[in-house]
Amino acid sequence: MDGTLILTIALAALVYGVVAYILLPMAWHHHEHQPGLAKHPMVTQTKQGIPGDALNVGLVGEREAIIRAMNDAGWFPADPVTLTSSVKIVGSVLLKRPYEHAPVSPLFYAGRVEDLAFEKPSGKSADRRHHVRFWQVLDKGVEERPVWLGAVTFDRSVGLSHYTGQVTHHIAPDIDEERDGLMADLKTAQVVEAIYQVTGIGPTLTGRNGGGDPYWTDGEIGIARLTRDAVKTDKPPQTLDTPQIVQWKDAVMKQLGDTFGG
Repeated sequence: MDGTLILTIALAALVYGVVAYILLPMAWHHHEHQPGLAKHPMVTQTKQGIPGDALNVGLVGEREAIIRAMNDAGWFPADPVTLTSSVKIVGSVLLKRPYEHAPVSPLFYAGRVEDLAFEKPSGKSADRRHHVRFWQVLDKGVEERPVWLGAVTFDRSVGLSHYTGQVTHHIAPDIDEERDGLMADLKTAQVVEAIYQVTGIGPTLTGRNGGGDPYWTDGEIGIARLTRDAVKTDKPPQTLDTPQIVQWKDAVMKQLGDTFGG
């Protein structure tokens, strides 16, 4: 065999090995800023065990700090699901009346219903709203503080679940936009020390939540490390580095989502 051909084959094999076994795994799986999350599931479940909303946001801080930070960012705590709150949300939707603390349906992570839930109204009633559920996943992360993961989505209408036929909210498909919006609200509230990303569910254009609604995502979780006790600061938050190949992947998924995912 010709020496040049042998060299070409060897170089091609080397390039393939680097791409397939080093670069692409880095794009699909990175937890350098919070390694304790690496082996945790990144999707919630409904009461029926159906895969629910993808986890796409995270917070670092104590429970009281999270509540204060979310309130300062313009997000309201969701009421528990009771007969009274259920009647109120139906009245809000039918009569187009505001209900800033409207309840959210329960989702489960590692067998537990959400620890905290918040929403940000959009429009005149509870049929359209931004909402997020949080679970405490780590008692102590690299910052020696609790780490919470959450799923934030935008409810764009009320309808029937594609899977169960039950009355539910239908979400907008771009869940990355909701992730980035919540991060922006927290930064505007001046309660964030640092922002970084870890791998979540992974990139997809064909995701489905627990109601059967489609969604697309670059698969990243945006995490905000809050200030101590959510005390406001004039110092801009630090943005921790994301591997370059992950940035390329995110840019590609953004373009694909804008073109095909919506």
